Parts: sequence; C-alpha cells; structure tokens
Amino acid sequence: MYSSIMSYFERPILAAWLVSAMTVMMLTGCSDQTKTASMPPPSVSVAQVALQDVRLWDDYNGRIDAVETVKLRPRVSGYIERVAFTEGSEVHRGDVLFVIDASSYRTVLAQAKAQLARARAHAGQSASEAKRARVLVAQRAVSTEMYEQRRTAAAVAQTDAQAAEAAVNAALLNVEWTQVRAPISGLAGRAEVTAGNLVNADDAGSVLTTLVSQEKVYVYFNADESAFLHYAEMARNGRRGSDLNGKLPVQVGLSGEDGFPHRGTVDFLDNQIDSNTGTIRMRAVLDNKDGVFTPGLFARVRLLGSAQFDALLINDKAVLTDQDRKYVWIVDEKGKAQRHDVKLGRKANGLRIVESGLAPGDKVIVDGVDKVYMPGLPVDAKTVPMQPNAANVASN
Repeated sequence: MYSSIMSYFERPILAAWLVSAMTVMMLTGCSDQTKTASMPPPSVSVAQVALQDVRLWDDYNGRIDAVETVKLRPRVSGYIERVAFTEGSEVHRGDVLFVIDASSYRTVLAQAKAQLARARAHAGQSASEAKRARVLVAQRAVSTEMYEQRRTAAAVAQTDAQAAEAAVNAALLNVEWTQVRAPISGLAGRAEVTAGNLVNADDAGSVLTTLVSQEKVYVYFNADESAFLHYAEMARNGRRGSDLNGKLPVQVGLSGEDGFPHRGTVDFLDNQIDSNTGTIRMRAVLDNKDGVFTPGLFARVRLLGSAQFDALLINDKAVLTDQDRKYVWIVDEKGKAQRHDVKLGRKANGLRIVESGLAPGDKVIVDGVDKVYMPGLPVDAKTVPMQPNAANVASN
C-alpha cells in the first residue's frame, strides 16, 4: 500500500524532470548550431594537383671500393735499406717505394757477366774450329768424325753462351727488383716494414704496403630478386632508362651529404642470384678525380627504376590517415571541402605520386588541413603553387 502511494507521487516528478532535461538539450543544440553558423570559414591554402613527367628511382645501400688494389710484396729477399715514400701520400706508377740492399745481387750480376764473356769466347773459338774442320774434311785432311765432333762442340759452346746470357738477364732483374716500384698510380697506405728489416720473396705474408687507385672508384650494392626481374623486363621492352652511351645511370650520396650529388653508371651485373640472400650483386663506376671517395665508405645508391611517364603529384603534408586509408581534402567549385580517398605511390621530384583518387585540376588543401573536420565545410581558400618540401627535394 505504501509503495503504491509513493509510486503515485513519483510519476509526476519524473515526468517533469524529463521535460526539463529535453528542454535544456534542445536549447543547447540550437545554441551550438547558431554558434557554428556564425563562425567564419577557416582559412586554408590550396594547390592544384601537379601533372609532371617523372622517373622513378630505386634506393640501395652500398660500399665504395677501389678499382685497383695492390698489396705490394718483394720480388727478391733482403734487408730493407730505405723506405722511399711518405705514408698515405699519392704515388705514381713507377715511383720507387722501397729499396732493398742490392750488394749481393750486384755481385751475382758481375759473376754472371764474367761467365757470359767466357762462354762467348769459348763459343767463338769452337765456331772457328768447326769452320776449319769443314774446310779440311772437304779436302780429306781430317776425318768426318773429327768434323762432327768440332761442329757439336761449337753448338754446345753456343748454347752455353745463351745460358750465360740468360743468367745475366736474371741477375739484372734481381738487381732491378731491389728497387720496389709502384705498379699503379694511387694512394699508398702505411709502410708495413721499415728500414733494417728482412723481407722474404717466398713469404706471401711479406706485404710492404697497400696501394689503391684513385681516379675512378666502384660502388657495390645488392638488388633483390623482384627488382632484378623488373629491370630485366624493362630492358626487354626497351623501357630501361639509359644515358647517351646506353649505360644505366646511378646517383650516389655519402653520409652527411644532402641528396645524391654524384653521378655514375652501372658497369657490372653478377651472373647469378645469391640463393642465401635472394639478391644479385651490382656495381657502378664513378669518377673520383677530386678524391671525394675513399674505399670502404658507406654509400647511398639510387638506380633508375622506370622510363619517363606522366604522373599526378601532391605534397605529403596534404595527406591524412583514417585507419588503413589515405585521404586528402579538396575544395570544390562551391568553395567547400570534400574528402577524397587516394591511393599513393612513390616519391618523385620531391612530391608524392597519386595513383588514384584525384584528377588533373583538383585543388588540394596543403595548409590548414587540421581546420577541416567534416565534408561540405565552407573554407576560405588561398591558392598557392604545389611545391615539394625542402627535405623531399634533398632526398630526390
């Protein structure tokens, strides 16, 4: 009975409370709508979608290597008499770098020359005796057997003279090799041995110094299997970009450099793919007359990945993300913002390629995108050119 009486009195109170709440909500909604309608349109900057000729580039990591590397070893044994170069300096082909004590080799050379003189004298005498024997055998003054002996002796003496001459040439080479010369032009490393040390020509570990060429350098990098197949298809279809000499161009940048300021061409492609890594080794050659590159340096390599084609481009800062979708705000002919979902490609010319979702002539909001919160919102649009960011220009 008591609960029935309480329920009877609570119903009017609850109804009155609901009416009051709904009234407040309606008044608040009207106030918000009035406020929104009275707000000025947000100021934004718009740029027309750029239509440009572009080429795509593929980026790789590589290492600089010398075109020629020589580990200089002695060709004769002996004590180092003098180190004739400055460590780390540039040397030229034929420069004397080390001098080995040549006294024992000069002695051997003198002995060889004396032996040669003796052999030549004996050969001359034997030839004269054989010549006289030939005359005498014709006159039947000597036997044929004696003539044959004299002729054989002359031939042996001539052979001995030739052997003695070869010994002189070998001794001359040994004396010459006591002056260890640079076989290539380039930079010399540190001297691995100093004056007074014994070096052995038969010891593969007797490295005197290391030379690396400087005029040109290689950069080695690895392309994955899919990229290799793409390049092969481009080559078969005649769409591979190349320079005037028909070589595939590359751009190279070093650590600390902006972009890819150095130019070169691919000159080597390995004959098989590494089954362990799924990559193939490639090599480009670069000029290094100014000495910028040092073997072993890390390099960023950019390889031409497409022929030239037309593409729609926008600035990355115009792109927004909605979960797994990318979209931009465009301004229609009525001055209202409209959302367009887009499919994006790679970067080119410092901008982002738009594969679908936009058309030539579309005006994309590039500044003030955070001010647009719903489609159909009127905006105060200021037209600006579609320009890449400075960072994008450097990376392209």
